[in-house]
Amino acid sequence: MIKFGIIGLGKIAHKFAQDLITVDGCILQAVGSRELTKAKDFATSYKARHYYSSYEELVADPTVDIVYIATPHALHFNHTMLCLQAGKAVICEKPFAMNLKEVEIMINTAREKQLFLMEALWTRFIPSTLQVMELMDQNTIGEVHSIQANFGYLATTDPSSRLMAKELGGGSLLDIGIYPIFISMLLLGTPIETKCIAQLTTTGIDQHCAMLMKFKNGATATLESSFLSETSNTAIIFGSKGKIIMHAPFHHTEKITVEIHDKKPYTMRIPYINNGYVHEIEEVRNCILSGQLQSHQMSHLHSYELIKTLDLIRSQINVTY
Repeated sequence: MIKFGIIGLGKIAHKFAQDLITVDGCILQAVGSRELTKAKDFATSYKARHYYSSYEELVADPTVDIVYIATPHALHFNHTMLCLQAGKAVICEKPFAMNLKEVEIMINTAREKQLFLMEALWTRFIPSTLQVMELMDQNTIGEVHSIQANFGYLATTDPSSRLMAKELGGGSLLDIGIYPIFISMLLLGTPIETKCIAQLTTTGIDQHCAMLMKFKNGATATLESSFLSETSNTAIIFGSKGKIIMHAPFHHTEKITVEIHDKKPYTMRIPYINNGYVHEIEEVRNCILSGQLQSHQMSHLHSYELIKTLDLIRSQINVTY
């Protein structure tokens, strides 16, 4: 039985906990918040055995095997290191950390301490994503020439919101831009050339980011993230034989359409379980039970290359934290 702890009890943590308690071989052992009442209410809702008013108390709990970190972006590094130094395995929400240097330290520490560590990028484990990868492996649409993907919605302009607050790692790139970037890198590898432009707020975070990438095989990706307007939130993969459409919201879609030249299009409906976090939780469980220190599906190298690409983009649009 894998005993989970959770720190950062916001919206995503609730969805994660709802799914966690349905997964065989996993239980919610403890939760932590800076507010004791919040921790107690969360624990009561999901039948956690312990609740704490500090993260330090949670990581000191000897009954906790692994900690799910769902705090704001800028705190991921400190909280991951807190857990690792206490001997706890970690699954940390995306983005893994704020920059490559932090990610390198996290990965090296996990390796030194022989602890499991994974970035919680749930898109990687969603059944429709796996289906798209299978279609690619089967050469269904031939040689891939380009990908178009975007993620945008009209976000709050409240400067205290984590989306807008620079000190919390705000901006569209790290919050939602990571998804079109990730799907492109998952299917095409690490880009060999990247060009970006962005619209920044007066506080220096990006509210809209446009990216153009080129990959080793010559394919390109045209990507966008935006807090200014709702985009189509789709991903389309174009190949020499046709295209694959990942319908909105593409990063956890349940609907894929395949269009092959001179053939009738067909649509595949591929549901995910519950809120969609079950699949990454099952991967974590399986990795830990088999003694793995990282997931081969969402490896340390994947996270390393992803944050390196995010750093490059930020350097081009002049966003610094």
